[in-house]
Amino acid sequence: MSLKDNSQRYGSISRLLHWGMALLLLWQFLSAIFRVVAEDTAIEQFFWSVHKPLGFLLLILAAIRLIWALANSARRPASLNKLATLGHLGLYALLIVVPALALLRQYGSGRAFDPFGIPLFAGFEEKIGWMIEPGNLLHGWLGWLLLAMIVGHIVMVKVHRRSPSHEDVLPRMLGN
Repeated sequence: MSLKDNSQRYGSISRLLHWGMALLLLWQFLSAIFRVVAEDTAIEQFFWSVHKPLGFLLLILAAIRLIWALANSARRPASLNKLATLGHLGLYALLIVVPALALLRQYGSGRAFDPFGIPLFAGFEEKIGWMIEPGNLLHGWLGWLLLAMIVGHIVMVKVHRRSPSHEDVLPRMLGN
């Protein structure tokens, strides 16, 4: 299998980014769900303890994935239709915006942030309200919208896989 995409299949790098991010997103959504339904429990602490560092990692991976997609755009499998293209653009946008809002909020809070022990920025005393408010207002809601779009993405893959009138798109991302 090629590292790069081709007109029939996504390459190894695209597939690694896709499925790796899918697992990280599953963790993130489980952590958010447990934060809501099982706050102050051991399972919530287990998942939530790495929510911020994994969100930062997802932001980096989303940027890499976007750059890789653009670099491979002429070779990638063709989109099925304009709605599929818009759906994928929406997913990419939310994969960047949701963690970026959280990062902006973290910085504005004045608290230090050192994901995985790497100092990203030091803390300071004054909070910056205009940095905190967008994250407070939108991070959670857009995160749930991202989950809804991911569920829709999975449903559409199943629709295309099972319907004889649709192209089975799953092999493109499985590599077989």
